[in-house]
Amino acid sequence: MANRDIDITVRAGTVHALCGENGAGKSTLMKILYGMQQPDEGTITIHGEQVVFSTPGDAIARGIGMVHQHFMLADNLTVLENVVLGAEKLHGIGGKARKRIREISDAYGLGVRPDVLVEQLGVADRQRVEILKVLYRGAKTLILDEPTAVLVPQEVDALFDNLRELKAEGLTVIFISHKLGEVLSVADEITVIRRGTTVGTAEPSTTTPKQLAELMVGSELPTPETEESTVTDIALLEVDGLHLAQTDLDGIERVILDEISFTIHKGEVLGIAGVEGNGQSELVEAIMGMRDPDAGTVTLDGADVSHVPTRRRREAGIGYIPEDRHRHGLLLEAPLWENRILGHVTERPNSRRGLLDPKAARTDTERIVADYDVRTPGIDVTAASLSGGNQQKLIVGREMSHSPKLLIAAHPTRGVDVGAQAAIWDYIRAARRDGLAVLLISADLDELIGLSDTLRVMYRGRLVADADPRTITPEELGSAMTGAASGHLEHTEDDAR
Repeated sequence: MANRDIDITVRAGTVHALCGENGAGKSTLMKILYGMQQPDEGTITIHGEQVVFSTPGDAIARGIGMVHQHFMLADNLTVLENVVLGAEKLHGIGGKARKRIREISDAYGLGVRPDVLVEQLGVADRQRVEILKVLYRGAKTLILDEPTAVLVPQEVDALFDNLRELKAEGLTVIFISHKLGEVLSVADEITVIRRGTTVGTAEPSTTTPKQLAELMVGSELPTPETEESTVTDIALLEVDGLHLAQTDLDGIERVILDEISFTIHKGEVLGIAGVEGNGQSELVEAIMGMRDPDAGTVTLDGADVSHVPTRRRREAGIGYIPEDRHRHGLLLEAPLWENRILGHVTERPNSRRGLLDPKAARTDTERIVADYDVRTPGIDVTAASLSGGNQQKLIVGREMSHSPKLLIAAHPTRGVDVGAQAAIWDYIRAARRDGLAVLLISADLDELIGLSDTLRVMYRGRLVADADPRTITPEELGSAMTGAASGHLEHTEDDAR
């Protein structure tokens, strides 16, 4: 049962945080509040009136809007077109709509420009567009699902300023997050749920992150601290001169990767910091063989794999935790045991003598579910039925189960609770001790600093600076990611061009 005896009271004009471990029922509760799912029993009351939501349209009509963790914007449309899409009857699609967008943007300090193409916006600006979309439709209560997952510290501060402005104007915000320090800094009240039941409420002024973590999962808040160095002098991955350009719809060529070069040794975690959209995704895809660069080479354990298909790169020892688990990590409508096979069809235990071995794959899926604490009623349910955090644990378990030489980990703990986060860090540390090389890309700067042996900054398709994980702060790293200089950074030769 996803939700059982959940009680939550949200005062108007406040920021109310909702916390809980993966599978606790947060997503189900929010789907019910937004009309995407109907409860079997219980009531929802708004301003003293009991309501029933059969569709999201019902919720929107009563002033409830939701900003999902995975943004729902069309890159090839302008901000205005995205905002009015599906709501054309409100203010049309022209000057009146543009005026209303600007009014809302100015009233809440969102800084949204209606005529800019969404594909030209950074992550933080896209999020503000999503917030404006629900405000445009008349929302008075906003549900924000993991809104800081992909933001650097400065962007988080700006978002919290926006939330305080919304609150000052009388709007209500339900804030879902696993980042307990942020919850305590922005929320007026906190509700914690565990295994589908409300287990308590907390006042931020009298609660510590440690106490909140213990209330959520019964353990202290973990910290991603790297152990004694295990870096060897054996090069495992060598990337040399990767260059990639693409031509946009106007015929203008844009450089995506600009002569990227680096080496990762056995036992080393190389962290790459950068605001999303600065070439990290394309870099990973080039290393995985999912995208052909215009120039440059990729060498894995001494072998040139620059022109080798993705499947053979995986067979050669690359594990891959993708940044978008829905797009590149899972078949959402397939059962868990089939998802366990993805990317490893030709490897044991999934196949034997060139033939698929479903029985062995099912048995190993059961092991992964147990070893990685994937909360599921069984291995025959679809991946879509799992919470985001449990989907992530399934992927991590799958990739680590093949003892890779190199692990490409793009946001490996995004959307997981503090308990699962600590477990994933432990898996990476343990494999690192055994000689695993890791390319780590993350929006969690504490994670990057804590796990990395070597740290580099990526900006506009270039590696522009090196940072010492032992001395740099998240704030300094965040500044570097946005193009600002820092005293704890060593700028590379590429940055001097």
